[in-house]
Amino acid sequence: MAGIEVTALHKRYPDGTVAVDHVDLSIGDGELFVMLGPSGCGKTTTLRAIAGLERQTTGDIRIGDTLVNDLPPAERDIAMVFQFYALYPHLRTRDNLAFPLRAEGLPKSEVHKRVEEAARLMRLGPLMDRRPRRLSGGEQQRVALARALVRRPRAFLMDEPLTNLDAELRADMRTEIKHLQGQLGTTMVYVTHDQVEAMSLGHRIAILNKGRVEQIGTPLEVYDRPASLFCAEFIGSPPMNLIEVEVVDGKLHSKGGLVLTPPPGLPRDRSLVAGVRPEALEVTEPGAEGSVPARVVSAEGLGDEVIYVVDHGGQRDVRVRMPPTVRFATDASVGLRHSGGTPAVYDVHTEDLVA
Repeated sequence: MAGIEVTALHKRYPDGTVAVDHVDLSIGDGELFVMLGPSGCGKTTTLRAIAGLERQTTGDIRIGDTLVNDLPPAERDIAMVFQFYALYPHLRTRDNLAFPLRAEGLPKSEVHKRVEEAARLMRLGPLMDRRPRRLSGGEQQRVALARALVRRPRAFLMDEPLTNLDAELRADMRTEIKHLQGQLGTTMVYVTHDQVEAMSLGHRIAILNKGRVEQIGTPLEVYDRPASLFCAEFIGSPPMNLIEVEVVDGKLHSKGGLVLTPPPGLPRDRSLVAGVRPEALEVTEPGAEGSVPARVVSAEGLGDEVIYVVDHGGQRDVRVRMPPTVRFATDASVGLRHSGGTPAVYDVHTEDLVA
């Protein structure tokens, strides 16, 4: 196993397009590290550069103690799992697993041992004599993972491996991957645009935007304290409410009259935006203590919760997460209040977290 260090990684294509803009990553030995971001943010290019499938313009990549800038993919001792499983259609599962080991020239006994071990870990026993066309999408993905596993690489690189699965299978495979990584203790770099995958899988998450790293942190850190307005709007479903505020008498006041408790050390001479999670707001009966007048724009019932969109006279509507036992009709006059805690506060111009 090995950690991965990416230093000042920059990738510019011949047409001038910058895909990765001086990215720094320090991935620990045995860490499950997730790169998260929208399409075109540079996460897959960064992963391909680590794998050696893409040559960076500048910057260094180390796997363990080895500088791998000039090493071809085959010599970097990594295994990659792609969005498309890339199984050999004419080979049975057993032979798909054995193929990379046979290519290395390993003895038959060692090939057999590793294939059986990987099959046991991924529960492939009944599937070993089937060809890919006779496997479901989830089964094909387990075979692809097992094929990477048999090589015993220093690190696994995964490029959106669950995108083609339905919702139930994705949830099952997330559990499978997390369990496998914990069992093996192997370094794993996982690329996704799906924040549920990122939050449920990652020990740490790097959020990328336009080729740059906006924030690196644990799932709890990036959820509780997004480092920028981009992260605040990208993480969470529904995302954080961004409310323009001003400091009056030591409190944060929105245009609609909502009053928030500011965090300590708040600068008073800037245009500010308060970031408030939907669960930190509350829809009440009109006139309830501490509430401001508001109107229900829409309500989305999700079974275990209701997401209300509420107009309180501010620059934009806010979203509020409420239990399903609380019911307000569309266009109903209600109250809106902050239910506690301190919001994240951002500078309007720099879009960075200031407190």
